[in-house]
Amino acid sequence: MVSVSDPRPAATPGDIPKRSADKAHPVKPKDSASMLVLRRGPRGVEVLMGRRGRKAVFSNAYVFAGGKVDKADAAPVPASRLDPDLERRISSSPAKAQSFAMAAVRETFEETGLILGAPGDLGETGDASWEEMRALGLAPDLRKLGYVGHAITPASRAVRFNARFFCAWEEDMAGELGGSGELADLAYLPVEEALKLQMVDVTQFMLEEMLRREDNGFATPTSYPFFGYRKDRRYHRYK
Repeated sequence: MVSVSDPRPAATPGDIPKRSADKAHPVKPKDSASMLVLRRGPRGVEVLMGRRGRKAVFSNAYVFAGGKVDKADAAPVPASRLDPDLERRISSSPAKAQSFAMAAVRETFEETGLILGAPGDLGETGDASWEEMRALGLAPDLRKLGYVGHAITPASRAVRFNARFFCAWEEDMAGELGGSGELADLAYLPVEEALKLQMVDVTQFMLEEMLRREDNGFATPTSYPFFGYRKDRRYHRYK
């Protein structure tokens, strides 16, 4: 395992307030998942990104499609399972690992209109987004989902996320680019160009991880990053 500290303060957006001084313990992070939708362009790998609205967490920052893991994400039946090695890396609980992956697929569908799916029956879900996907005769094709890494928001913040980042190729996805409108300026950008946009540090780190993987020809990694904070100083490790 390799661990690297960064002496710079965490570049957490100013619109996420710090935890109140009268609260002795950190806020419990909310499980969340994001997906980097990738494609190969004339200038190298491109990633789908959009800008959050003014009232959102990470307001006006460019992000990948993603959001909180919902209880409903445990109900649908995927068309295929995650790679067993990735499942173990994401969580010690196979069911929880699958919920992270399912949330990434659902949030990407909601926010971009794209589905990482294959023919299948989700079963009864009780959720509007999953039922919309079910009506199309599709279910998440998790075997085509790659894993990028894990990140947790600083303990000093009032809103925290325990996030898993996934990736998938546009060629494996169905649907029309559009989505719910939660992400403005939705577009594919060369990673080097995307890194010039306004974004938080963890988004920057995951984009840089994509450049590292591109340099390796997108070979299957032997280790995956965790991005976190120690006393509001960011650090990362690979394991």
